Amino acid sequence: MTDNRFLDIARKRRTQYALGRDLPISKDQVTDLIKEAIRLAPSSFNSQSSRALILHGAESVKFWEIVKDELRKIVPADAFPTTEEKIDGFAAGAGTVLFYEDREPVKALQEKFPLYADNFPVWSEHASGMAQYAVWMALAEAGIGASLQHYNPLPDARVAQEWDIPESWVLRAQMPFGSHAGEIGDKTFVDDAIRFRVAG
Repeated sequence: MTDNRFLDIARKRRTQYALGRDLPISKDQVTDLIKEAIRLAPSSFNSQSSRALILHGAESVKFWEIVKDELRKIVPADAFPTTEEKIDGFAAGAGTVLFYEDREPVKALQEKFPLYADNFPVWSEHASGMAQYAVWMALAEAGIGASLQHYNPLPDARVAQEWDIPESWVLRAQMPFGSHAGEIGDKTFVDDAIRFRVAG
């Protein structure tokens, strides 16, 4: 096993569904940590297109109630109790980060560099993924559990109205976070021979 500080943190970053509200650091510290992780995440041409809505406490619960309401419209009634239990598990955490990409800087780069116009939306998705991973790693290092969810676009319109989200922001993922309220299973890996080729 490689001895490396970054990899040590990466080993701590796991999907945690059992969340509580007793965080090891203050709400303000969590907010600062999330902001700084996103600031430091790379983006193509330094576009800094990633945005976030950081919800704590009752505001996070409100978000998951919106998700639940929207799911109720499409999930069969006999299957909904399982869905509701899952959503309530996310709401049981201390907060949620909603990750967005802003189309305005992407559009500006498309106009400035038309040769790469088709690539900028793709690179924006790369930036979003890196911002999500950066936040997840930072939370893991702070001893905070999290998972990554993708209920967009179901709640997008109501969320935009509730929290005055700019029209140019596009919701890409949601990360409920909180204290570790349960064990995390071992992570399994496919064989290296399947995943990697090394030359030279």
